[in-house]
Amino acid sequence: MKVARVLVVEDESAIAELISINLRHNGMMPMLAGDGVAAQKHIDEVLPDVILLDWMLPGQSGLELARRWRADPRTKTTPILMLTARGDEPDKIAGLDAGADDYITKPFSTQELLARIRAVLRRRAPEQASDVVRIGGLQLDGSTHRVSFNDQGIKLGPTEFKLLNYLMHHAERVHSRSQLLDRVWGDHVFIEERTVDVHVKRLREALGAAGNMVETVRGVGYRITHQS
Repeated sequence: MKVARVLVVEDESAIAELISINLRHNGMMPMLAGDGVAAQKHIDEVLPDVILLDWMLPGQSGLELARRWRADPRTKTTPILMLTARGDEPDKIAGLDAGADDYITKPFSTQELLARIRAVLRRRAPEQASDVVRIGGLQLDGSTHRVSFNDQGIKLGPTEFKLLNYLMHHAERVHSRSQLLDRVWGDHVFIEERTVDVHVKRLREALGAAGNMVETVRGVGYRITHQS
């Protein structure tokens, strides 16, 4: 059985060492980095299976690093768990927007941390499709990762692209937030359903004139439909 490599990017040595000890005791292989430079060196040498990323770091912040790694083809699908003392919702949303898959607010229990790591490690691969799908003037090409509306290109982040891809391949059907988490993000047991709302909002904004094709079905979830 493969040993999971966990990159811990944390500048507080006591916290990093405590996490490291618990990871080892639970059969995982920790790699420690105190800043973005050291973390990138680890990534360049061996790609980790999951990244625990502190928000507040010397040099580049955790948010900046998350954005950079999400933009890099090599690390764009590596799960990132943000470690943060910032518990307010706007800060959590900022972490998700930067590309984090989940966030853990300090102080956290060891069991919670391990459970969340296991959740992202055992997640099912999200559904993907490489064909071209069209709904009205909206077109998505899974092979080239291009989206257009009325022949005008639209730029989407990786999560918004996957969300749109799934919705368009299941047009007119209503999907609950938990269904979307399972099908788009994978089997992330601990990710809050609020995550879906954040990315739906970002998707609508990015789609511009086509944004109203993504409908909210009150009390149920979301669907994509032809514009009336």
